[in-house]
Amino acid sequence: MALLGLVGPATFGASRPPVTGSGGAVSSDERLATEAGLEILRSGGNATDAAVAVALALAVVGPEAGNLGGGGFAVTRYPGTAREGISNVRFLDFREVAPAAAHRDMYLGADGKPDRDKSWNGPLAAGVPGSPTGLYELHRAQGALEWPQVVAPAIRLAEDGFPISRRTHDSLVEDQARLARFPETTAVWFDGDRPKTPGTVVKLPRLASTLRRYAELGPRALVIGEVAKSIVEISEKYGGILSLQDLESYLPTWREPVRYKAFGWQLAGADLPSSGAILMASSLWMMDRGGLPSTEPSSADRTHLMAEAWRRAFADRFLLGDPTTTGATASDLTEPAWLTDRWGSFDRQTATDSATVRLWSRVTRDAGAESADTTQISVIDKDGNAVSVTTTLNGLFGGALWVPGFGFLNNEMDDFAAAVQEPNEYGLVQGEANVVRPGKKMLSSMSPTVAWKSTDAGEEILVLGGRGGSRIPTGTMQVFVALAVDDAGLQQALDRPRVHHQWLPDAVYYEPDALSPETRAELERRGHRVDIKESIAQIQAVRMRADGSYEAAGDPRKGGGHGGVVDPIR
Repeated sequence: MALLGLVGPATFGASRPPVTGSGGAVSSDERLATEAGLEILRSGGNATDAAVAVALALAVVGPEAGNLGGGGFAVTRYPGTAREGISNVRFLDFREVAPAAAHRDMYLGADGKPDRDKSWNGPLAAGVPGSPTGLYELHRAQGALEWPQVVAPAIRLAEDGFPISRRTHDSLVEDQARLARFPETTAVWFDGDRPKTPGTVVKLPRLASTLRRYAELGPRALVIGEVAKSIVEISEKYGGILSLQDLESYLPTWREPVRYKAFGWQLAGADLPSSGAILMASSLWMMDRGGLPSTEPSSADRTHLMAEAWRRAFADRFLLGDPTTTGATASDLTEPAWLTDRWGSFDRQTATDSATVRLWSRVTRDAGAESADTTQISVIDKDGNAVSVTTTLNGLFGGALWVPGFGFLNNEMDDFAAAVQEPNEYGLVQGEANVVRPGKKMLSSMSPTVAWKSTDAGEEILVLGGRGGSRIPTGTMQVFVALAVDDAGLQQALDRPRVHHQWLPDAVYYEPDALSPETRAELERRGHRVDIKESIAQIQAVRMRADGSYEAAGDPRKGGGHGGVVDPIR
């Protein structure tokens, strides 16, 4: 039997070698979920089988972000599937949508200002879940194993039980007040009035029963029948507007990915309603034009260049939204003429005032929040097939309401612009393109990414993405730059402290140890406001090297990620 190798999180700031194997690699937020993916690879499954198994396992063991009650994006690359006129790189959009009863002003208070409680807590904050149908469709289109075999690890975890991880415990403590509002939630995740402690074994027999029916019937087991009725009933109990028709009518959508090049690599990411790949494509183009490879990591020159590129890319995000209402597209914002214009406004020695950054203006349509608690799954199988999946509930535990036999409902409606030009929790200022509309999808910063490069020795492949709200694209970019430009090791790239800028607020944020006192002083001399931030995204990454070996590593932030390989090389 093939052996399994796992690496847990490294100590923040102290790199160690990644695990290396010859039969594929998996990385996720939770050890038990990573093990589920490795089990599927060992059983002959491909990268899609493994990624879906990890996602379903996370719906059990990682309830703060793993889900059936949320949605997400998947970017896949299967090298052997390319044919005349058919791309081997695909993008599946299973983002949540606004319920049919949603309306533009539903989250405004009597004073006309956004009422955060309405869009953040309870089922009124929930979009129509996309995960049940989306994960099934991803497997239907690209899986190799039978569907029940892919669901089996999640069923086993729910039925036999699993120990509460330190990450989940810390999240329960962090969101204790919200969770305590709903007895359905505390009955499962609290002991009395306190969150369950690390190591406490939790069994979820009702969820196991639901997953067993899901394995037998596919998404119909969740979007019609008794489970669907339970979702609607508990939603109505707490003032939500989800309907049976909303659940049954949801369909995921295959879209063209955003394709771009940077530093000799080809990359593919999720298009709208995700802004992540658009931000990455435009920012990396400007960094490449600005000579980033000639700058030193963590230097004032590199940090200034990245901040100025991000400032302009995030300003363009103001126009983005659902593909049918967006004020600009990926091709608009990544066309060479526009990026050249953006690059022309750079000053290498002086920070630009964000208030002076003009927006893309050739708008021909009705032009025109996000929390940090997504979960990223990165997989490469033995044939070099690559899958990057990011799923989310939005906030920790979504709207904090546990639906027995299903899981937490998302609070994704908070990602819409409740009021145009009002900053959300992350300071993001959003436009008309992202206001609440029935059946529309809220804008996202999720950045599932697949990157590849041909060399004389063979092909190299990276799969990466992360959690962290508006900080996902900048965190993902910095890991990519460390690997593609600085030739860092995989664990070193994940451990390296990060910085962030997002147009508004007009500040460079940095993790502890990301900037020396001298670098910070130089950035301030150039006109940047500089503020410390405990954590800037958590990235999950795996790599296939040109020699055919595989690497997995764990990001140390937020309790750490877990990477694993099949057939470890010792």
